[in-house]
Amino acid sequence: MTYLGVNIDHVATIRQARMGIEPEPVYAAQIAEQHGANQITIHLREDRRHIQLRDLKLLSETVQTKLNLEMACTPEMIAIAASVKPDIVTLVPEKREEVTTEGGLNIVHFRDRIKELVDLGLEVSVFIEPDLEMIKLADKFGCHAVEIHTGRYANLKVASEITVELERIFKACKLIKTAGMRVVAGHGINYHNVADLVNLGIIEEFNIGHSIISRAVFSGLGGAVATMKRLINS
Repeated sequence: MTYLGVNIDHVATIRQARMGIEPEPVYAAQIAEQHGANQITIHLREDRRHIQLRDLKLLSETVQTKLNLEMACTPEMIAIAASVKPDIVTLVPEKREEVTTEGGLNIVHFRDRIKELVDLGLEVSVFIEPDLEMIKLADKFGCHAVEIHTGRYANLKVASEITVELERIFKACKLIKTAGMRVVAGHGINYHNVADLVNLGIIEEFNIGHSIISRAVFSGLGGAVATMKRLINS
């Protein structure tokens, strides 16, 4: 079975638009789990534009599957992870001016911080480009999983270019698997482009947020999660 991680950041984005109390991310996590999510993913950003520390703490107490905390590789976030101890931490790049995460993380200079997280007993994943040298570093640094940034694939329109990018992703996934790390993919994945990634037959887990929450506006969150779960296991 292929696992589905549902990113609920944009539920918090709607709440923060009015700085109120609804919609409640904890409730969204419960609905997602009830309809097939194997994991709840959140990104606690430095600028706190959507998920808040309060959300992380409540979700760490209420999520029944696994809680995946996306975070920058900073001393502040490492301290938070050490305190809350989510099931998984996924290290991602972060810039204040970006709309959403742009590209994968260059982990070259983060060996000591990754080791610090591993030594805390946390499962550590890194969000990187399908770059073979970066994957080798992730293995060398002791990471448990690699999440391939699929943003370039998701933005391509020309069939021949899509084929080339899929081949690049497959080679990266094969190296991750050979190294004994979990193979994860995320960013820009939607109900239309997920099929080709599924057909690679090697990705163990997808982390998907924006397209699920977007569909939920019209069909409800439960149905949106269940449909995506069927697609990744078809």
